[in-house]
Amino acid sequence: MTTPTSDIDENSHRISDKSELVEYFEAGNKPRSDWRIGTEHEKFGFIRDGLRPLPYEGEASVLSILEGLRDRFGWQPIIEAEKLIGLKKDGASISLEPGGQFELSGAPLQTMHETCNEVGSHLREVREIADPLGVAFMGLGASPVWSLAETPVMPKGRYRIMMEYMDKVGRLGRQMMFRTCTVQANLDFASEADMVKKFRVSLALQPLGTALFANSPFMEGRPNGFLSYRSQIWTDTDPDRTGMLPFVFEDGFGFERYVDYALDVPMYFVRRGGKYLDASGLSFRDFMDGKLPILPGEKPAMDDFADHLSTIFPEVRLKQFLEMRGSDGGPWSHLCAFSAFWTGLLYCSDSLDACWDLVKSWSDAERESMRQGVRTLGLRTPVPGGRTMQDLALDVLDIARAGLKRRANLSVAGDDETGYLTELDEIARSGITPAERLLEKYHGEWQRDLSRIFVDQAY
Repeated sequence: MTTPTSDIDENSHRISDKSELVEYFEAGNKPRSDWRIGTEHEKFGFIRDGLRPLPYEGEASVLSILEGLRDRFGWQPIIEAEKLIGLKKDGASISLEPGGQFELSGAPLQTMHETCNEVGSHLREVREIADPLGVAFMGLGASPVWSLAETPVMPKGRYRIMMEYMDKVGRLGRQMMFRTCTVQANLDFASEADMVKKFRVSLALQPLGTALFANSPFMEGRPNGFLSYRSQIWTDTDPDRTGMLPFVFEDGFGFERYVDYALDVPMYFVRRGGKYLDASGLSFRDFMDGKLPILPGEKPAMDDFADHLSTIFPEVRLKQFLEMRGSDGGPWSHLCAFSAFWTGLLYCSDSLDACWDLVKSWSDAERESMRQGVRTLGLRTPVPGGRTMQDLALDVLDIARAGLKRRANLSVAGDDETGYLTELDEIARSGITPAERLLEKYHGEWQRDLSRIFVDQAY
């Protein structure tokens, strides 16, 4: 949920017609040689002494980590209202989620080896700054111990607007903002037709991604009844901007249909004069017509549309690339495996075709049933055809492995990209999700002492 920070130029071109929004998405078309992998991951920071959440300010704080990364490793500051709220360098950025979750939005990279090296380098830098401060980070899909009241609030203008609006449209929106972490992969497409196929395949398989990476079984110090509580939270956040998007599977779907969907999603904000103006619940279509009540007579710039797209949260999101959004955050090895999984499926035409053959007959109801089921059943979730999610996982991992092998991208040691799937192979073979492993420890060797998770899941 990376936050835009530069203001809208009052002299920038204003959108006059919906066709310009279609062209915005068309500008994402890239030849295969230019396809890249972008990995985003969020993590929870905490103070080791007392296992307290990381506040924004103080000796051991979010701010001290950002300042340390800026001063020692050459990251450039991102400032909002005179507050340091992020960093950027070499096509990557570090941003803050509402409750202080630290997010790395990685640079677009060509191979999984580069991607995994980037994640590892980032975590080493963070540890170098955090360790002397008595601060650590952990990878989970949901905050396991702290209450919402105990969770700090970051000083970013859009979050105040979002908090107030969330309470009007769902029960769990604030939980999503402050108490969840995810991992995402951003992947390219060659054309509108290629986008459509990748969107359909990846959306149909998001429940599998949720199951394989399910890693949020605790909340407020005890089991919450789910394997992926983060996924549960998204089912009651805001129905206007979340979910499985059945229209993606309808005949005629393409860039224009997604534009129509985006225009019908209520707005959150508009950035003007260095401030976030509250536009919550207002219509971007009215904005296009110069009829937005808070900016009468003014039409949006393309940056306004890009901002609006960033406030839409389906399981797969279209920008000028596709974002895979259905999985919990986790440890370092999960982050590499996640991007490798989707790269192997979507960046090889044979693998993409094989996946489409697996999912093309599924109905909207079946896709939604799988999405609902994996939250509690994980890899035991029924799949159409009398199969289970575990059966599907084994098949799809074979397809992903073949796709990565065909890419033939070798590391300096001569290894291809298939090795990043090893951890997922074990999960699929055993049928036991990461969340179930944590629950086994909680009820067994941890003797229900959930403080142990801060060591077990630490980066």
